[in-house]
Amino acid sequence: MTHVGRVRKNNEDAFLALAYDANEIRYLGKVGDSSLEHHDFVFAVSDGMGGANAGEFASKIAVERITRLMPKVYRLAAQKLATGVNDALEEIFSHVHAEMTRMGRFYAECAGMGATLSLACFSPGWMHFAHVGDSRIYYLPAGGGMMQVTHDHSFVGWLRRQGKLNEREARMHPSRNVLNQALGGGHQILHPHFGAVSCHPGDKFLLCSDGITDGLWDNRLEEYLKTPQDQPKAFKIVERAVAESGKDNCTAVVVEFAA
Repeated sequence: MTHVGRVRKNNEDAFLALAYDANEIRYLGKVGDSSLEHHDFVFAVSDGMGGANAGEFASKIAVERITRLMPKVYRLAAQKLATGVNDALEEIFSHVHAEMTRMGRFYAECAGMGATLSLACFSPGWMHFAHVGDSRIYYLPAGGGMMQVTHDHSFVGWLRRQGKLNEREARMHPSRNVLNQALGGGHQILHPHFGAVSCHPGDKFLLCSDGITDGLWDNRLEEYLKTPQDQPKAFKIVERAVAESGKDNCTAVVVEFAA
């Protein structure tokens, strides 16, 4: 689910949901269920930045370009070559980063164009992720508490990981929205965060833009993921984030493994 929020005039967030194998890709609807028996899956959230409509364009570039290399990722995952999966994901990020940088250099309307990107690939037993910026991927295991698996690429995020700021202090910090890593956006060197999480029945994952975390504390996000809802969980999370803040675009993707 994605929502423009209560302040912005356009939505610079974008999300992606694909089923893919070694030969083809298929776009998924906003709500549904499927099996890992014949396909793997990729989900992504991107938050664009830049003047005029450049941010909206940037996030769409980020999610649309993912499709080109996903069959390659499938082949590597099928061979259980985790390092190869990371290499393929890094190739995706490098390609998008180079394209945004080139467009920002040659087209005035794209100057400063950039985007965050949080991408999660699901294959039997595993979620491989690649990430840059301050969108997030959360993991709620069936038998434990929720954890943020991606690193916020900001000085405030680094302070939080070092234990020098708590969640409240990080949310109130005047530099909380200043990124030191993003696709495009004038950043010359890119160091995406790569990792993997083993998946088990009952596990849940949340991919979201910073509009969600501006409106909702982590414990509220965990509550909404754990509690049965009368609507899809992503819809509920976006609805509440807009109600609590709504100063930014709000986007959430929830992936649940059936128990």
